[in-house]
Amino acid sequence: TRTYLDWLVAIPWGVSTADTLDVLGARDILDSDHHAMKDVKDRILEFIAVGVLKGTVQGKIICLNGPPGVGKTSIGKSIASSLGREFFRFSVGGMTDVSEIKGHRRTYVGAMPGKIVQALKTAGSNNPVIMLDEIDKLGRGYQGDPASALLEVLDPSQNKDFVDHYIDVPIDLSQCLFVCTSNALDTIPGPLRDRMEVIQVSGYTADDKLEIARKHLLPKAREDAGLKTGNSIVSDAALRTLIIKYCREPGVRNLQKQIEKMFRKIAFELATKQSSKVTVNDSNLEKFVGAPIFPKDRIFDSTPTGVVMGLAWTSLGGVSLFIETVAVAPSEKAALRCTGQMGDVMKESTEIAFSFARRWLHEHEPTNDFFDKNQIHMHIPEGATPKDGPSAGITMTTTLLSLAMGKPVRQKLAMTGEMSLTGSVLPVGGIKEKVLASQRAGVDTVILPVDNKRDWEELDDKTRELTRVHFASTYRDVFDIAFSEDKVVSAARKAPKKVVKAKGKAEAKVDPVESEDP
Repeated sequence: TRTYLDWLVAIPWGVSTADTLDVLGARDILDSDHHAMKDVKDRILEFIAVGVLKGTVQGKIICLNGPPGVGKTSIGKSIASSLGREFFRFSVGGMTDVSEIKGHRRTYVGAMPGKIVQALKTAGSNNPVIMLDEIDKLGRGYQGDPASALLEVLDPSQNKDFVDHYIDVPIDLSQCLFVCTSNALDTIPGPLRDRMEVIQVSGYTADDKLEIARKHLLPKAREDAGLKTGNSIVSDAALRTLIIKYCREPGVRNLQKQIEKMFRKIAFELATKQSSKVTVNDSNLEKFVGAPIFPKDRIFDSTPTGVVMGLAWTSLGGVSLFIETVAVAPSEKAALRCTGQMGDVMKESTEIAFSFARRWLHEHEPTNDFFDKNQIHMHIPEGATPKDGPSAGITMTTTLLSLAMGKPVRQKLAMTGEMSLTGSVLPVGGIKEKVLASQRAGVDTVILPVDNKRDWEELDDKTRELTRVHFASTYRDVFDIAFSEDKVVSAARKAPKKVVKAKGKAEAKVDPVESEDP
């Protein structure tokens, strides 16, 4: 048919855009468009550097995984600009029809090619940057499984002969750069995940958000509202308060909404001749954006007995949460009740923590029979939010021991780590997100499993300077840090710093703060 022939000749057979193989120029483009995101930028620059040496750039499949609002989608355009390639984006979230990927067969009425062929036609070249947004939200229906259809598209050894059902002619996709985005890797099928190079995109610190607001969010929102720099001034103090008390999420999407709301109110004042110039500072910020969403940094100004702050990872980034325990009533036998929408894994962690805490108290304070004579209630606040995972093991154990001994843990302390029944502290994931969450909550000391030391050293220097970290291999290390005075624990911080020189990188300082097992 004519429609089929039109599609056949519209595909850019052998037409490629010349790659801009300029590493320094690409770095300038990426830095000007996005703040931070070092891992993503480094990977793209390495990709270009290989092309410089080989004289040609092969296609790759990259998956950017991170919380919403951190710039995963927008950096796709910057990647295309830095390479000098065309850009095409389509969302696969909720997609349930295989034909969206591989096209319809020509026997159907209204048949048309799939999104991949449409991307090549729109781009006009056979080597565009194609972004598959929300790949972790692929659906599955009676029309087939799109995730399985993507296996051929995202396999470098197969996509050079990709066959669309409508075109029915092999198409070379090996020159395309595929960039996928996701919020969580758990929902991506294993075979599909193995075909992608996953790059973690973490949330922003308060300083990062402040810089992003200055360079990107404020100018854009001011222009959209029809304002000028001279008649609408926002101080840095107001921005910092906005970030800390209104926008604690890992990304900057909510911060953008609040800034737009603020400029709309400024535009109203100017349009109604109430004033000729509006200045927003820390004192009048509530007038423009309302009362603070987070009026207090923490639930407890001073952590009481039986309460410890834990750190958790979610698809929206890291969060800090308090685990509370109280003695409800005397009991003839040990009893523990748990609330807070805990999942099955977390419930098992509470049982392990309770068993270990009883044994620990019996060994170190034989005369203390608190657990034998009291019914204990453990709760994790925000009961409407489901919680699961093993990373609260050491936090739960510390909470129980704090209650039994009648001694609070040191202030401004948070911890994360799975614990075995014998007291070994096991590694957990999401370290950067958890550390950033602790900083947002005003915590200055964090306990991490010793096997997560590598994750800590991958953090940037600015993030590490704001947090004092201690590594624990057994619960003895956790106990010594949690129930010691600040001046004793901080001695490890004052130890001489050793210099680690990484290949191709500047010298980085690493604090030898790992606790010794007595």
